[in-house]
Amino acid sequence: MNSSNETTSTTQAAAVAAQAAPAVPKKAAATRKPTAKKAAPKAKKAAKGAKKAAKPSVPREFSKKQIVLDLLRRKTGATMAEIMKATDWQAHSVRGFISGALGKKMGLKVESTRSESGERCYRIAAK
Repeated sequence: MNSSNETTSTTQAAAVAAQAAPAVPKKAAATRKPTAKKAAPKAKKAAKGAKKAAKPSVPREFSKKQIVLDLLRRKTGATMAEIMKATDWQAHSVRGFISGALGKKMGLKVESTRSESGERCYRIAAK
């Protein structure tokens, strides 16, 4: 009786092993070799003490920059509302433009005053 149990269990074990899921196939080898990433070209450094050539910024005709400059060059200058209406900008954009583009980039001195009505008025200072 013992031998028949052993034979049956061996046969069952073989049947279970045959029904098991097939082994996962090996991953196929890559057909292309990986390439190194191309680095961006590095800018050449200027010699120490060398200064950049200051190129005057000249606005294009009929650009918003030119429109604002024309308004600010008037004798009375321009109010914030006039600049906003002419350029379709918001107040913070006008202030940023006056500070950054005109003051810092172009090196223009812009005067800011309050009119009798309480409106802020800007104009380019005479040199």
